[in-house]
Amino acid sequence: MPSHANQCPGPSATPPGFDPLNRRQWLKRTGNGFGLLALASLLERSTKADGSANPLAAKAGHHPATAKRCIFLFMTGGPSQMDLFDPKPLLAKLDGQPLPPSFGKIHSQFLENDPLCLASKRKWGRYGQSGMDMSDLVPGLHKHADDIALIRSCVADSVIHAPAMYQMMTGRVLMGYPSLGSWVTYGLGSESDDLPSYVVMTQPEGTPEGGAPCWGAGFLPAHHQGTLFRSGPAPIVNLKPSRGSDASRQRRVLDLLRDMNERDLDPADSELSARIASYELAYRMQSAAPEAVDLATESPRTRAMYGLDDARTAEFGTRCLLARRLVERGVRFVQLYSGGGPVAMQWDAHDDIDANHEKMCGLTDQPVAALLTDLKQRGLLDETLVVWGGEFGRTPVRQGGGRGRDHNATGFTMWMAGGGVKGGTILGETDEIGLNQIADRAHINDLHATILHLMGIDHLKLTHLHSGRDERLTDVAGRVLTKLIA
Repeated sequence: MPSHANQCPGPSATPPGFDPLNRRQWLKRTGNGFGLLALASLLERSTKADGSANPLAAKAGHHPATAKRCIFLFMTGGPSQMDLFDPKPLLAKLDGQPLPPSFGKIHSQFLENDPLCLASKRKWGRYGQSGMDMSDLVPGLHKHADDIALIRSCVADSVIHAPAMYQMMTGRVLMGYPSLGSWVTYGLGSESDDLPSYVVMTQPEGTPEGGAPCWGAGFLPAHHQGTLFRSGPAPIVNLKPSRGSDASRQRRVLDLLRDMNERDLDPADSELSARIASYELAYRMQSAAPEAVDLATESPRTRAMYGLDDARTAEFGTRCLLARRLVERGVRFVQLYSGGGPVAMQWDAHDDIDANHEKMCGLTDQPVAALLTDLKQRGLLDETLVVWGGEFGRTPVRQGGGRGRDHNATGFTMWMAGGGVKGGTILGETDEIGLNQIADRAHINDLHATILHLMGIDHLKLTHLHSGRDERLTDVAGRVLTKLIA
Protein backbone atom coordinates (compact mmCIF):
# COMPACT_ATOMS: atom_id res chain seq x y z
CA MET A 1 0.00 0.00 0.00
CA PRO A 2 1.53 3.35 -0.97
CA SER A 3 2.63 5.62 1.81
CA HIS A 4 1.02 9.04 2.15
CA ALA A 5 3.41 10.40 4.78
CA ASN A 6 5.20 12.68 2.34
CA GLN A 7 2.18 13.84 0.42
CA CYS A 8 1.41 17.60 0.43
CA PRO A 9 -1.70 18.58 2.29
CA GLY A 10 -4.75 19.10 0.17
CA PRO A 11 -6.23 22.54 -0.48
CA SER A 12 -8.70 22.20 2.41
CA ALA A 13 -6.20 21.01 5.03
CA THR A 14 -4.57 23.29 7.63
CA PRO A 15 -0.75 23.10 7.78
CA PRO A 16 0.65 22.17 11.20
CA GLY A 17 1.31 25.23 13.41
CA PHE A 18 -0.76 27.51 11.17
CA ASP A 19 -3.23 29.73 13.02
CA PRO A 20 -6.02 30.82 10.64
CA LEU A 21 -7.28 34.40 10.88
CA ASN A 22 -10.85 35.48 10.63
CA ARG A 23 -11.74 38.57 8.65
CA ARG A 24 -11.67 40.94 11.63
CA GLN A 25 -8.24 39.67 12.79
CA TRP A 26 -6.82 39.99 9.28
CA LEU A 27 -7.98 43.60 9.03
CA LYS A 28 -6.50 44.32 12.43
CA ARG A 29 -3.07 42.89 11.62
CA THR A 30 -2.56 44.13 8.09
CA GLY A 31 -1.81 47.62 6.86
CA ASN A 32 -0.93 48.83 10.37
CA GLY A 33 -4.53 48.35 11.33
CA PHE A 34 -5.95 50.84 8.84
CA GLY A 35 -8.42 48.21 7.70
CA LEU A 36 -10.14 48.60 11.06
CA LEU A 37 -11.19 52.11 10.12
CA ALA A 38 -13.46 50.74 7.43
CA LEU A 39 -14.57 47.92 9.69
CA ALA A 40 -15.42 50.33 12.52
CA SER A 41 -17.54 52.40 10.17
CA LEU A 42 -19.42 49.34 8.98
CA LEU A 43 -19.89 48.04 12.51
CA GLU A 44 -21.14 51.42 13.70
CA ARG A 45 -23.79 51.46 11.01
CA SER A 46 -24.89 47.90 11.68
CA THR A 47 -25.07 48.31 15.43
CA LYS A 48 -27.04 51.51 15.10
CA ALA A 49 -29.42 49.68 12.81
CA ASP A 50 -30.05 46.70 15.04
CA GLY A 51 -29.43 48.34 18.41
CA SER A 52 -27.08 45.58 19.56
CA ALA A 53 -24.36 48.01 20.64
CA ASN A 54 -26.68 49.68 23.12
CA PRO A 55 -28.54 47.27 25.41
CA LEU A 56 -30.87 50.16 26.31
CA ALA A 57 -31.74 51.15 22.76
CA ALA A 58 -35.36 52.32 22.43
CA LYS A 59 -37.88 49.59 21.64
CA ALA A 60 -41.46 49.56 20.47
CA GLY A 61 -44.11 48.68 23.03
CA HIS A 62 -46.98 46.25 22.63
CA HIS A 63 -49.46 48.98 21.76
CA PRO A 64 -49.42 52.77 21.24
CA ALA A 65 -48.38 54.51 24.45
CA THR A 66 -49.92 57.62 25.96
CA ALA A 67 -46.95 58.02 28.33
CA LYS A 68 -43.37 57.95 27.06
CA ARG A 69 -41.82 58.45 30.47
CA CYS A 70 -42.73 58.24 34.17
CA ILE A 71 -41.92 60.20 37.34
CA PHE A 72 -42.78 58.28 40.51
CA LEU A 73 -43.01 60.51 43.60
CA PHE A 74 -42.67 58.10 46.52
CA MET A 75 -43.76 59.38 49.94
CA THR A 76 -41.74 57.17 52.29
CA GLY A 77 -43.53 56.06 55.45
CA GLY A 78 -47.19 56.14 54.39
CA PRO A 79 -49.27 59.32 53.92
CA SER A 80 -52.63 59.55 55.68
CA GLN A 81 -55.53 59.27 53.25
CA MET A 82 -58.13 60.69 55.67
CA ASP A 83 -56.00 63.79 56.26
CA LEU A 84 -55.16 64.52 52.62
CA PHE A 85 -57.58 63.23 49.97
CA ASP A 86 -60.32 61.11 51.57
CA PRO A 87 -62.43 63.06 54.11
CA LYS A 88 -64.40 61.02 56.66
CA PRO A 89 -67.02 63.08 58.57
CA LEU A 90 -68.03 60.05 60.65
CA LEU A 91 -64.61 60.09 62.32
CA ALA A 92 -65.44 63.50 63.80
CA LYS A 93 -68.46 61.96 65.53
CA LEU A 94 -66.51 58.92 66.70
CA ASP A 95 -63.43 60.83 67.86
CA GLY A 96 -62.14 59.37 71.14
CA GLN A 97 -64.60 56.46 71.08
CA PRO A 98 -63.73 52.78 70.61
CA LEU A 99 -63.82 51.54 67.05
CA PRO A 100 -67.30 50.11 66.33
CA PRO A 101 -67.12 46.31 65.93
CA SER A 102 -68.98 46.58 62.60
CA PHE A 103 -65.76 47.80 60.93
CA GLY A 104 -63.89 44.66 61.87
CA LYS A 105 -60.43 44.17 63.30
CA ILE A 106 -57.61 46.44 62.21
CA HIS A 107 -54.51 44.68 60.91
CA SER A 108 -51.61 46.99 61.61
CA GLN A 109 -48.15 46.88 63.15
CA PHE A 110 -48.25 48.47 66.60
CA LEU A 111 -51.90 48.96 67.59
CA GLU A 112 -53.11 47.70 70.94
CA ASN A 113 -56.55 46.22 71.56
CA ASP A 114 -59.64 48.43 71.59
CA PRO A 115 -58.14 51.44 69.79
CA LEU A 116 -59.92 54.79 69.89
CA CYS A 117 -61.03 56.62 66.76
CA LEU A 118 -59.08 59.71 65.71
CA ALA A 119 -60.77 62.51 63.77
CA SER A 120 -58.95 64.62 61.23
CA LYS A 121 -58.45 68.26 62.19
CA ARG A 122 -57.85 69.38 58.62
CA LYS A 123 -59.96 71.88 56.71
CA TRP A 124 -61.46 70.52 53.52
CA GLY A 125 -62.66 71.93 50.23
CA ARG A 126 -63.75 70.87 46.77
CA TYR A 127 -61.54 72.04 43.92
CA GLY A 128 -61.61 72.24 40.15
CA GLN A 129 -64.55 71.56 37.89
CA SER A 130 -64.48 68.00 39.19
CA GLY A 131 -65.06 69.16 42.78
CA MET A 132 -62.25 66.96 44.05
CA ASP A 133 -61.84 66.74 47.86
CA MET A 134 -58.49 67.96 49.16
CA SER A 135 -57.37 69.19 52.57
CA ASP A 136 -55.51 72.33 53.53
CA LEU A 137 -52.27 70.31 53.71
CA VAL A 138 -51.87 70.40 49.92
CA PRO A 139 -52.85 73.92 48.79
CA GLY A 140 -50.53 73.75 45.80
CA LEU A 141 -52.38 70.75 44.39
CA HIS A 142 -55.79 72.45 44.63
CA LYS A 143 -55.32 74.09 41.23
CA HIS A 144 -54.41 70.70 39.70
CA ALA A 145 -57.59 68.91 40.79
CA ASP A 146 -58.67 68.47 37.19
CA ASP A 147 -55.27 67.05 36.18
CA ILE A 148 -55.19 64.41 38.90
CA ALA A 149 -56.87 61.01 39.10
CA LEU A 150 -57.34 60.01 42.75
CA ILE A 151 -57.26 56.29 43.54
CA ARG A 152 -58.89 55.91 46.96
CA SER A 153 -59.09 52.12 47.05
CA CYS A 154 -55.44 51.09 47.00
CA VAL A 155 -54.54 47.82 48.72
CA ALA A 156 -51.17 46.31 49.69
CA ASP A 157 -50.23 43.01 51.34
CA SER A 158 -47.96 44.17 54.15
CA VAL A 159 -48.05 46.76 56.95
CA ILE A 160 -44.27 46.54 57.50
CA HIS A 161 -42.29 49.29 55.77
CA ALA A 162 -39.60 47.36 53.89
CA PRO A 163 -41.81 44.54 52.52
CA ALA A 164 -44.50 47.07 51.58
CA MET A 165 -41.89 49.20 49.78
CA TYR A 166 -40.62 46.16 47.93
CA GLN A 167 -44.15 45.36 46.81
CA MET A 168 -44.90 48.92 45.72
CA MET A 169 -41.71 49.05 43.67
CA THR A 170 -41.27 45.42 42.54
CA GLY A 171 -44.69 43.78 42.89
CA ARG A 172 -43.46 41.36 45.61
CA VAL A 173 -43.03 41.69 49.37
CA LEU A 174 -39.61 40.00 49.19
CA MET A 175 -36.44 41.68 48.03
CA GLY A 176 -34.55 40.57 44.94
CA TYR A 177 -37.18 41.15 42.26
CA PRO A 178 -36.83 43.72 39.46
CA SER A 179 -38.19 47.16 40.22
CA LEU A 180 -40.89 48.92 38.24
CA GLY A 181 -38.37 51.22 36.57
CA SER A 182 -36.24 48.21 35.59
CA TRP A 183 -39.23 46.48 33.97
CA VAL A 184 -40.07 49.67 32.07
CA THR A 185 -36.57 50.03 30.64
CA TYR A 186 -36.44 46.28 29.96
CA GLY A 187 -39.57 46.62 27.88
CA LEU A 188 -38.95 49.99 26.24
CA GLY A 189 -35.25 50.83 26.48
CA SER A 190 -34.17 54.45 26.70
CA GLU A 191 -34.88 57.56 24.68
CA SER A 192 -31.45 58.98 25.53
CA ASP A 193 -28.00 57.70 24.52
CA ASP A 194 -26.17 60.08 26.86
CA LEU A 195 -28.09 59.84 30.14
CA PRO A 196 -29.21 56.90 32.31
CA SER A 197 -32.55 55.38 31.37
CA TYR A 198 -33.61 55.05 35.03
CA VAL A 199 -32.68 57.63 37.67
CA VAL A 200 -33.30 57.47 41.43
CA MET A 201 -33.11 60.47 43.80
CA THR A 202 -33.37 59.75 47.53
CA GLN A 203 -33.79 61.94 50.59
CA PRO A 204 -30.43 63.47 51.66
CA GLU A 205 -30.96 62.28 55.24
CA GLY A 206 -30.95 58.64 54.14
CA THR A 207 -32.50 55.98 51.96
CA PRO A 208 -35.89 54.36 52.69
CA GLU A 209 -35.99 51.20 54.81
CA GLY A 210 -36.18 49.03 51.72
CA GLY A 211 -32.90 50.46 50.42
CA ALA A 212 -31.35 49.71 47.05
CA PRO A 213 -33.53 46.65 46.26
CA CYS A 214 -36.35 49.17 45.68
CA TRP A 215 -34.60 50.25 42.48
CA GLY A 216 -32.60 47.12 41.70
CA ALA A 217 -32.78 45.06 38.52
CA GLY A 218 -33.26 41.72 40.30
CA PHE A 219 -32.87 38.89 37.80
CA LEU A 220 -33.10 41.22 34.79
CA PRO A 221 -29.82 42.23 33.09
CA ALA A 222 -27.94 44.48 35.47
CA HIS A 223 -27.94 47.52 33.18
CA HIS A 224 -31.66 47.95 33.97
CA GLN A 225 -31.05 48.94 37.61
CA GLY A 226 -31.61 52.53 38.70
CA THR A 227 -28.77 55.06 38.67
CA LEU A 228 -28.58 56.90 41.98
CA PHE A 229 -28.33 60.70 41.76
CA ARG A 230 -27.11 62.30 44.96
CA SER A 231 -28.09 65.67 46.40
CA GLY A 232 -25.93 68.74 46.00
CA PRO A 233 -24.17 70.47 43.10
CA ALA A 234 -22.70 67.17 41.78
CA PRO A 235 -25.54 64.58 41.65
CA ILE A 236 -23.32 62.06 39.83
CA VAL A 237 -20.10 61.24 41.65
CA ASN A 238 -16.79 60.60 39.86
CA LEU A 239 -18.14 61.94 36.58
CA LYS A 240 -15.56 64.68 36.11
CA PRO A 241 -12.38 63.45 34.33
CA SER A 242 -9.31 63.10 36.52
CA ARG A 243 -6.64 65.78 36.33
CA GLY A 244 -4.32 65.32 33.37
CA SER A 245 -6.81 63.25 31.40
CA ASP A 246 -8.48 64.36 28.20
CA ALA A 247 -11.22 62.93 26.01
CA SER A 248 -8.91 61.20 23.54
CA ARG A 249 -6.94 59.49 26.31
CA GLN A 250 -10.11 58.33 28.03
CA ARG A 251 -11.38 57.01 24.73
CA ARG A 252 -8.25 54.92 24.24
CA VAL A 253 -8.46 53.54 27.78
CA LEU A 254 -12.13 52.61 27.35
CA ASP A 255 -11.43 50.96 24.00
CA LEU A 256 -8.69 48.87 25.60
CA LEU A 257 -10.91 47.87 28.52
CA ARG A 258 -13.78 46.96 26.24
CA ASP A 259 -11.51 44.90 23.98
CA MET A 260 -10.07 42.99 26.93
CA ASN A 261 -13.47 42.45 28.56
CA GLU A 262 -15.17 41.26 25.39
CA ARG A 263 -12.52 38.74 24.29
CA ASP A 264 -13.97 35.87 26.31
CA LEU A 265 -17.26 37.45 27.39
CA ASP A 266 -19.95 34.97 28.31
CA PRO A 267 -23.23 36.22 26.77
CA ALA A 268 -24.97 35.19 29.99
CA ASP A 269 -22.72 37.43 32.11
CA SER A 270 -25.03 40.44 32.42
CA GLU A 271 -22.95 41.93 35.24
CA LEU A 272 -19.85 42.36 33.06
CA SER A 273 -21.93 43.46 30.08
CA ALA A 274 -23.58 46.08 32.26
CA ARG A 275 -20.20 47.25 33.54
CA ILE A 276 -18.92 47.66 29.97
CA ALA A 277 -22.07 49.57 29.01
CA SER A 278 -21.81 51.74 32.13
CA TYR A 279 -18.25 52.80 31.22
CA GLU A 280 -19.43 53.85 27.79
CA LEU A 281 -22.45 55.68 29.21
CA ALA A 282 -20.30 57.45 31.79
CA TYR A 283 -17.99 58.65 29.01
CA ARG A 284 -20.91 60.12 27.08
CA MET A 285 -22.43 61.55 30.25
CA GLN A 286 -19.34 63.68 30.87
CA SER A 287 -20.61 66.05 28.23
CA ALA A 288 -24.39 65.54 28.55
CA ALA A 289 -24.95 65.21 32.31
CA PRO A 290 -23.40 68.51 33.49
CA GLU A 291 -25.78 70.40 31.24
CA ALA A 292 -28.75 68.27 32.35
CA VAL A 293 -28.19 68.99 36.05
CA ASP A 294 -27.17 72.63 35.68
CA LEU A 295 -30.11 74.49 37.22
CA ALA A 296 -28.39 77.85 36.71
CA THR A 297 -29.84 77.88 33.21
CA GLU A 298 -33.38 77.93 34.61
CA SER A 299 -35.15 81.28 34.83
CA PRO A 300 -35.59 83.00 38.23
CA ARG A 301 -39.33 82.57 37.79
CA THR A 302 -39.02 78.80 37.35
CA ARG A 303 -36.66 78.45 40.28
CA ALA A 304 -39.04 80.42 42.49
CA MET A 305 -42.00 78.33 41.32
CA TYR A 306 -40.26 75.17 42.55
CA GLY A 307 -39.39 76.86 45.85
CA LEU A 308 -35.63 76.98 45.33
CA ASP A 309 -35.50 80.38 47.03
CA ASP A 310 -37.08 78.99 50.23
CA ALA A 311 -34.96 76.91 52.61
CA ARG A 312 -37.93 74.68 53.43
CA THR A 313 -38.73 73.65 49.86
CA ALA A 314 -35.35 74.13 48.16
CA GLU A 315 -34.08 70.57 48.50
CA PHE A 316 -37.15 68.69 47.27
CA GLY A 317 -37.83 71.44 44.75
CA THR A 318 -34.37 70.94 43.30
CA ARG A 319 -35.02 67.25 42.82
CA CYS A 320 -38.42 67.89 41.20
CA LEU A 321 -36.83 70.37 38.82
CA LEU A 322 -34.08 67.87 38.03
CA ALA A 323 -36.77 65.27 37.32
CA ARG A 324 -38.38 67.58 34.78
CA ARG A 325 -35.02 68.29 33.11
CA LEU A 326 -34.20 64.59 32.95
CA VAL A 327 -37.45 63.43 31.36
CA GLU A 328 -37.18 66.40 29.01
CA ARG A 329 -33.87 64.93 27.83
CA GLY A 330 -35.10 61.39 27.33
CA VAL A 331 -34.71 59.66 30.71
CA ARG A 332 -37.40 57.00 30.75
CA PHE A 333 -38.10 56.57 34.48
CA VAL A 334 -37.38 58.85 37.46
CA GLN A 335 -38.00 57.65 41.01
CA LEU A 336 -38.00 60.48 43.54
CA TYR A 337 -38.26 59.80 47.28
CA SER A 338 -39.69 62.15 49.89
CA GLY A 339 -38.57 60.83 53.24
CA GLY A 340 -35.78 58.55 54.33
CA GLY A 341 -33.30 58.03 57.11
CA PRO A 342 -34.60 59.07 60.56
CA VAL A 343 -38.31 58.70 61.32
CA ALA A 344 -38.50 62.47 61.80
CA MET A 345 -37.87 62.82 58.06
CA GLN A 346 -40.57 60.39 56.91
CA TRP A 347 -44.36 60.36 56.48
CA ASP A 348 -44.50 57.76 59.27
CA ALA A 349 -46.77 59.68 61.69
CA HIS A 350 -47.01 57.41 64.73
CA ASP A 351 -46.95 60.23 67.31
CA ASP A 352 -48.61 63.35 65.87
CA ILE A 353 -50.28 63.17 62.47
CA ASP A 354 -50.76 66.93 62.17
CA ALA A 355 -47.20 67.93 63.07
CA ASN A 356 -45.74 65.24 60.82
CA HIS A 357 -47.86 65.94 57.75
CA GLU A 358 -47.62 69.70 58.11
CA LYS A 359 -43.87 69.27 57.97
CA MET A 360 -43.74 66.76 55.09
CA CYS A 361 -46.38 68.56 53.02
CA GLY A 362 -44.59 71.82 53.69
CA LEU A 363 -41.46 70.34 52.15
CA THR A 364 -43.15 68.83 49.10
CA ASP A 365 -46.49 70.41 48.16
CA GLN A 366 -45.14 73.47 46.34
CA PRO A 367 -42.48 71.52 44.39
CA VAL A 368 -44.95 68.80 43.35
CA ALA A 369 -47.48 71.39 42.17
CA ALA A 370 -44.68 73.22 40.34
CA LEU A 371 -43.65 69.99 38.61
CA LEU A 372 -47.18 69.48 37.28
CA THR A 373 -47.44 73.13 36.23
CA ASP A 374 -44.04 73.09 34.52
CA LEU A 375 -44.68 69.85 32.66
CA LYS A 376 -48.03 71.17 31.50
CA GLN A 377 -46.64 74.52 30.34
CA ARG A 378 -43.94 72.79 28.32
CA GLY A 379 -46.32 70.35 26.67
CA LEU A 380 -44.70 67.42 28.49
CA LEU A 381 -47.50 66.36 30.83
CA ASP A 382 -49.50 64.67 28.09
CA GLU A 383 -46.61 62.23 27.54
CA THR A 384 -45.27 62.08 31.10
CA LEU A 385 -47.00 59.95 33.72
CA VAL A 386 -46.66 61.32 37.27
CA VAL A 387 -47.44 58.91 40.13
CA TRP A 388 -47.73 59.97 43.80
CA GLY A 389 -48.06 57.69 46.82
CA GLY A 390 -46.41 55.73 49.62
CA GLU A 391 -46.12 52.07 50.55
CA PHE A 392 -49.47 52.16 52.44
CA GLY A 393 -51.75 54.60 54.28
CA ARG A 394 -52.71 55.27 57.91
CA THR A 395 -55.34 53.97 60.33
CA PRO A 396 -58.51 55.86 61.35
CA VAL A 397 -57.68 55.21 65.00
CA ARG A 398 -55.11 56.77 67.28
CA GLN A 399 -51.97 55.01 68.33
CA GLY A 400 -50.76 54.89 71.93
CA GLY A 401 -53.41 57.31 73.17
CA GLY A 402 -51.88 60.20 71.22
CA ARG A 403 -52.65 61.83 67.90
CA GLY A 404 -50.61 59.47 65.75
CA ARG A 405 -51.84 56.89 63.23
CA ASP A 406 -50.47 53.41 62.57
CA HIS A 407 -49.94 51.69 59.20
CA ASN A 408 -52.95 50.71 57.09
CA ALA A 409 -52.74 48.61 53.91
CA THR A 410 -56.41 47.77 53.33
CA GLY A 411 -57.54 51.10 51.90
CA PHE A 412 -55.35 54.09 51.06
CA THR A 413 -54.97 56.81 48.44
CA MET A 414 -52.55 57.40 45.57
CA TRP A 415 -52.86 59.65 42.54
CA MET A 416 -51.71 59.78 38.94
CA ALA A 417 -51.57 62.65 36.46
CA GLY A 418 -50.63 63.12 32.80
CA GLY A 419 -49.63 60.39 30.38
CA GLY A 420 -53.15 59.50 29.26
CA VAL A 421 -54.74 59.60 32.74
CA LYS A 422 -58.29 60.96 32.99
CA GLY A 423 -57.86 64.05 35.16
CA GLY A 424 -60.54 65.01 37.67
CA THR A 425 -61.39 61.33 38.22
CA ILE A 426 -61.92 59.65 41.57
CA LEU A 427 -61.59 55.87 41.46
CA GLY A 428 -62.63 53.65 44.31
CA GLU A 429 -64.00 54.21 47.77
CA THR A 430 -63.21 53.33 51.37
CA ASP A 431 -65.66 52.72 54.19
CA GLU A 432 -67.04 55.52 56.37
CA ILE A 433 -63.90 55.76 58.47
CA GLY A 434 -61.29 55.16 55.73
CA LEU A 435 -60.17 51.74 56.93
CA ASN A 436 -61.04 49.32 54.13
CA GLN A 437 -61.66 49.71 50.43
CA ILE A 438 -65.26 48.90 49.49
CA ALA A 439 -65.38 49.65 45.74
CA ASP A 440 -63.06 49.39 42.70
CA ARG A 441 -60.28 47.64 44.55
CA ALA A 442 -56.86 48.74 43.28
CA HIS A 443 -54.20 46.28 44.40
CA ILE A 444 -50.57 47.14 43.73
CA ASN A 445 -50.57 44.57 40.91
CA ASP A 446 -53.40 46.55 39.30
CA LEU A 447 -51.51 49.83 39.69
CA HIS A 448 -48.48 48.32 38.00
CA ALA A 449 -50.55 46.84 35.17
CA THR A 450 -52.07 50.28 34.60
CA ILE A 451 -48.74 52.11 34.62
CA LEU A 452 -47.30 49.64 32.11
CA HIS A 453 -50.42 49.92 29.95
CA LEU A 454 -50.17 53.71 29.79
CA MET A 455 -46.55 53.31 28.70
CA GLY A 456 -47.50 50.96 25.87
CA ILE A 457 -46.72 47.65 27.60
CA ASP A 458 -49.04 44.69 28.11
CA HIS A 459 -48.16 43.43 31.59
CA LEU A 460 -49.09 39.87 30.55
CA LYS A 461 -46.57 39.91 27.69
CA LEU A 462 -43.63 41.58 29.44
CA THR A 463 -41.91 38.49 30.83
CA HIS A 464 -38.42 37.23 31.61
CA LEU A 465 -37.46 33.59 31.94
CA HIS A 466 -35.95 33.03 35.39
CA SER A 467 -35.40 29.67 37.10
CA GLY A 468 -37.64 27.97 34.56
CA ARG A 469 -40.53 30.37 35.05
CA ASP A 470 -41.72 33.29 32.92
CA GLU A 471 -41.65 36.02 35.54
CA ARG A 472 -43.46 39.31 35.21
CA LEU A 473 -43.93 42.46 37.29
CA THR A 474 -47.52 41.62 38.19
CA ASP A 475 -46.80 37.96 39.08
CA VAL A 476 -50.04 36.03 38.38
CA ALA A 477 -52.43 38.92 39.00
CA GLY A 478 -53.04 42.47 37.86
CA ARG A 479 -55.69 44.17 35.76
CA VAL A 480 -55.65 47.52 34.02
CA LEU A 481 -57.73 50.13 35.84
CA THR A 482 -59.54 51.28 32.71
CA LYS A 483 -61.61 53.92 34.54
CA LEU A 484 -58.42 55.95 34.99
CA ILE A 485 -57.61 56.08 31.29
CA ALA A 486 -58.71 59.08 29.22
